Amino acid sequence: MFESVINLFFPKVCSGCNSFLVVNENVICTVCRHDIPLTNHHLNPENDAFKKFYGRIPVLHTSALFYFHKKGIVQELIHNLKYKGHEEIGTIVGEWYAEDLKNIQLLQSVDEIIPVPLHRKKLKERGYNQVTAFGEALSSSLNLVYNDSLLIRNVYSKTQSKKNLLGRTEGIETVFDVSFTAKDHHKHFLLIDDVITTGATLEACSHALLKIPGAKISVICMAMAQS
Repeated sequence: MFESVINLFFPKVCSGCNSFLVVNENVICTVCRHDIPLTNHHLNPENDAFKKFYGRIPVLHTSALFYFHKKGIVQELIHNLKYKGHEEIGTIVGEWYAEDLKNIQLLQSVDEIIPVPLHRKKLKERGYNQVTAFGEALSSSLNLVYNDSLLIRNVYSKTQSKKNLLGRTEGIETVFDVSFTAKDHHKHFLLIDDVITTGATLEACSHALLKIPGAKISVICMAMAQS
């Protein structure tokens, strides 16, 4: 009853298109769920996300749930998640993708989920890491440890979306490091982020994680940029 009154004066809207949500809709409306561009990467081990890292890092698996297009539904979702505090988007996407990921044999050996970290200054400014809710939903659904202290971001940088390709890749190999002990040796790490663009950030994070003896890397993202 109380929730109905709240919804009357402050109606919930879809995070993808801003239309009013109706009964039984949560965060993303039915129309957006139908229209959102799915990659179906989980059905193809050698998908376009996996191929992006050929010859760059030895990943066991790479995939994303959505394709990201400018001015599309996914861009709106990521923007609301990243800049407007709507962390519930990460939770919904994580729960959604976990149902597909449960069936991927290569991911059965994953030990821990590792988020791409924010620099402590950026974390203080934003108040949260935009991939935390996504990672915690995956952790809960897949029964995996979520570890946000292993991978460290040493360098503060401005928003990646405002940089060109050169600006995104220049010097990025020095940005990340790891803080590990012997108990982290020989683990399979599932590295997660919001959007795969050039792949430079994920590559740099992977190189840092590969400093750990016997480490194996897989990569999962909410979305992948597609021209």
